[in-house]
Amino acid sequence: MTRAACWILTCSLLLATTSGAESPNVVLIVAEDLSARIGAFGDTVALTPNIDRLADEGVRYPNAFTTAGVCAPSRAALITGLHQISIGAQHMRASSRPDGAYLTVPPPHVKAFPERLRAVGYYTLVNHKLDYQFSGPLSGGPFTIWDAQGNDATWADRPEGAPFFAMFNLMETHESGLFPPLGTWPSSGMHLVMQLARAWQFGLADGELLTPPDSLVLPPYYPDTPTVRRDLAQHYDNIATMDTHVGSILDRLRLDGLLESTIVVWTTDHGDGLPRAKREVYDSGIRVPMIIRWPADLRPDGAEPGTFDARLVSFVDLAPTILDWAGAPVPETLHGRSLADLDAPPRRYVYASRDRIDEIPDRQRAVRDTRFKYIRSWHPEQVGGHALAFRDNIAMMQELHALRASGELDEAQSRWFEPPGSERLFDLENDPHELHDVLHDPTYRADAERMRATLAAWLERVEDWSELPEDEMVARFWPNGAQPVTAAPQFKTSDMTVRITSPTDGASIGYRVGAGTWRLYTGPVPKPEDARIDAKAIRYGWEESSVSSYR
Repeated sequence: MTRAACWILTCSLLLATTSGAESPNVVLIVAEDLSARIGAFGDTVALTPNIDRLADEGVRYPNAFTTAGVCAPSRAALITGLHQISIGAQHMRASSRPDGAYLTVPPPHVKAFPERLRAVGYYTLVNHKLDYQFSGPLSGGPFTIWDAQGNDATWADRPEGAPFFAMFNLMETHESGLFPPLGTWPSSGMHLVMQLARAWQFGLADGELLTPPDSLVLPPYYPDTPTVRRDLAQHYDNIATMDTHVGSILDRLRLDGLLESTIVVWTTDHGDGLPRAKREVYDSGIRVPMIIRWPADLRPDGAEPGTFDARLVSFVDLAPTILDWAGAPVPETLHGRSLADLDAPPRRYVYASRDRIDEIPDRQRAVRDTRFKYIRSWHPEQVGGHALAFRDNIAMMQELHALRASGELDEAQSRWFEPPGSERLFDLENDPHELHDVLHDPTYRADAERMRATLAAWLERVEDWSELPEDEMVARFWPNGAQPVTAAPQFKTSDMTVRITSPTDGASIGYRVGAGTWRLYTGPVPKPEDARIDAKAIRYGWEESSVSSYR
């Protein structure tokens, strides 16, 4: 047999063994900055017919929680299956730190779960946003994670017969959708970039609202003013636009004959992009809606269409769940647990964190069970309603600052602008908006002690990188302020195969044969007869290596 024939046969066998017909496609749709303002979750104002239909055909998870109330740390946990505080991805954000940009360098064993899917034969693609701290917000991630990246990436480009994982990130509900077009507040450069992007994608018309402001029910921590109502109504309008986008994705799956071989997950990257929600570890910042729709042939027992699954779910559970669906190995080092195991004991607790937010230093850790939320603060003087250049573009935020200064906010509305203290405990059953701290109420002494001990044990277990000042952590990642460079791959050959290695611990390797596409290297490849093999490597957070070649 010639080497060329050997190459074709080996690749065919590899595809057959790693991407059989039993492997489901998976589509993960992640909307931005949105709590459960969805009809299927009981919101009577929301115009969300497509998501409601998805819920009718799937299972709703009303108790899903992100690991942070802001995008980059939350997305780092989602993509790795590890709490962001354990991999140095906790600050918002690494690539735009005021004291100098950097990228997170996770421990060598950490891999994004789409890369693990590629290793078992999946074609992986992502539309729009990355933002997992070892990438920029929209670009620059390790090339080994995705086969295709960008707004034009599509499952149509996958190899014939290969299952796919597609991640769609929907920007319509992002916080910046509440900013005045091109800014009336002293705007940051990022604000202008976001608004120009929105102008290109959605338009900047500031016209009649689809959602009547008078129809809205406000939480008690917002004053009832026309400005607040208008901003919240605009948020609902943006939700309706996002719902249309969800419908177009589902329609494309249906038209391509893929809907009944694809598991669809819809969720959001954290809570509402509104004051006292986004960036916080209150439920308004970390509690998110989630829906999973299985095709009839893949639906597990107990996952009946139109039902609710009340289990506590953490965002770190998504990685092991999707790996489990794909039949891929699930590393024991992951912090999450697979939702596919319906017989496993349910979670008792979920955890969340808040660290530096743009230019504002902070460190909070939270633990929540089905009734209580305990929050520990390392900056007890740091109020939540502080000035923040990006957030302060929102008209209602500007109004809140003004009303606070003039003494016109009531007790509930003022609480966010007051120092939180070192510890807080909330009885969510009786206080769902987390306004009344019961830590020092003797009635709750046992609950406070239990939640305090639970959080302390968790922090010891996962290893909190915020024990280090951020400057010291960055110096470990990038010594002397310089991004390390991944070592170029090396080749070792036998009569029939080529083995590729990297001297850099934890590096992922990609290769291509001739002018072919880049593939993830998982083991020795057949030695080509008349083609060159190129290889390059990357350690997450480091610069990509130069290309090595073998002929």
